[in-house]
Amino acid sequence: MAKIVVIGGSGLIGAKVVAKLTEHGHEAVAASPNSGVNTITGEGLAEVLQGADVVVDVSNSPSFAPADVMEFFTTSTRNLIAGAREAGVGHFVALTVVGTNRPNTISYFAAKTAQEELIRDSGIPYSILHATQFFEFITGIAGVSGNGDAIHLPGNLVQPIAAEDVATAVARTAAGAPLNADVEIAGPEVMGLDEMVRRGLTFRGDPREVVTDAEAPYFGARMQERTLMPVAGVQLFETTLEEWLPANPPRS
Repeated sequence: MAKIVVIGGSGLIGAKVVAKLTEHGHEAVAASPNSGVNTITGEGLAEVLQGADVVVDVSNSPSFAPADVMEFFTTSTRNLIAGAREAGVGHFVALTVVGTNRPNTISYFAAKTAQEELIRDSGIPYSILHATQFFEFITGIAGVSGNGDAIHLPGNLVQPIAAEDVATAVARTAAGAPLNADVEIAGPEVMGLDEMVRRGLTFRGDPREVVTDAEAPYFGARMQERTLMPVAGVQLFETTLEEWLPANPPRS
């Protein structure tokens, strides 16, 4: 069994990954600023990575402002790579987003692309998982797309996935041999971005109207119809939005 350090291990995905790895007998260590590990300053990195076989990065930037998110992912990843090399870590696993390699002007995607390139060029055996939008993002997407009582969203296609399934994929990958490749993961259903949010809000009794608007931006950017869609070879998981909604009340 391996020592696996999970950067961002107290977050939505990280906590689930730690639990799954621990359940299967691994020494899974949740690393985050709350536990004294800061990948931006480097504080605590050498100590937590000592003796680690695998490092998993599921951390996220506290700010999505273009300059902030780029600074976070490039600085954090460089520090993680340096620490992993020093500790002799044999597998670097990172979670990123489906669509980073498609034409788009999303600043968050640009930062994730920079992160991915640093990992591929690091010389450390790696596995990069690209996930589609999480069901858990419905409330957040609605929040940034709202205009009074109306939420304007494009009908761009998505194939969303449950965070629990994402964590399963990450944990499974961390426990396996390095892929030295990128893999996409997605849920079972294709729908419009507008439809995903509309179904979520309707189920929860949210009175806001979701207006399908081809000109509406997604987090400030416009995309092609299939920018957020996985391609051939995607690993599919079974949880549907209809199954997920009753078991997941809105996050505060």
